[in-house]
Amino acid sequence: MLNQTKLNQLKNQDKVDHFLLLTNFSLKSAKTGKNFLDMELRDETVSLNAKMWSGFESILGNIKSGIIVKVLGSVDEFNNQQQIKVEKIRIADKNDKIMVDDFLPKSKRDLVEMENEFKSILDSIDSKYLKLLLKNIFNVENYSKYKKVPAGKSWHHAYISGLFEHTLEIIKICDLMCKFHSEANRDLLITGAILHDLGKIEELEFSTGFDYTDKGKLVGHIVIAANIIENEIRKIENFPEELKNQLLHIVLSHQGKLEFASPVIPKTLEAIILYHADELSAKSNAYKNAILSEKESGNSWTKYLPLAETSLYLKKVESSNDEFKETLF
Repeated sequence: MLNQTKLNQLKNQDKVDHFLLLTNFSLKSAKTGKNFLDMELRDETVSLNAKMWSGFESILGNIKSGIIVKVLGSVDEFNNQQQIKVEKIRIADKNDKIMVDDFLPKSKRDLVEMENEFKSILDSIDSKYLKLLLKNIFNVENYSKYKKVPAGKSWHHAYISGLFEHTLEIIKICDLMCKFHSEANRDLLITGAILHDLGKIEELEFSTGFDYTDKGKLVGHIVIAANIIENEIRKIENFPEELKNQLLHIVLSHQGKLEFASPVIPKTLEAIILYHADELSAKSNAYKNAILSEKESGNSWTKYLPLAETSLYLKKVESSNDEFKETLF
């Protein structure tokens, strides 16, 4: 276990003497024409931009994304964003006895607990066609990726097992909505919830940091998921055409709007429920983690979050144990 201050606890001008995961880098030129090394460095709490203005030439030919580096420097601020000003850097070696896993954030939920919950959900599906489809899709290889992949690179549930956690949240919301709206087909809705982000097992790389694969960039997780589902359905004899079309519609429309990369907008009750369940889970998690990452900053507001298009309020309403001695009744 690394004994070093978490990056999200460091403040402006604090010293950095850390092992960190190098997730991205490039050689850039300043307006003066001087070259500098631009990097993204992370620990399990946050990823920060870093710049090294001199002394990087000796390691430039040996570094690559996904390696661990030892960094000496300080926290700086540029355009209201924290960054690291690097003075010295070296590549970690086996004698340092650290692994990439030490730097990747992980779900705080117990994995075995989530696996048991997931199995219970699969068992609750009554449709023989959907049950068989799920069984065939979640072979050993797919399931191993599915329960580890993050739900995103940086915005929401961006940690190991993030997709698993996110999906289980969505399923609970969908189950609740089925109690309010008995007209919804629960088997169809829950299967759609399980499969809506399946494509992320091929869209995202998460072994040495979180990034998009070439296939992810070229095809995208929605189309990847739809292709996997349709290919597996072809193998199931007499799978109902109407059921296939509605399931694919749920997956294809789950981001809600054409401008959000959904090929179609939600046009069924199940599809609209899933879209809003997905939005609720994703945004609640993203906002919560943005607040947690800056709660010790001493500020009243977080930095501006481009994806939220706002800053978030940090002050918390404290619960009171005071009891009214008198009432109006």
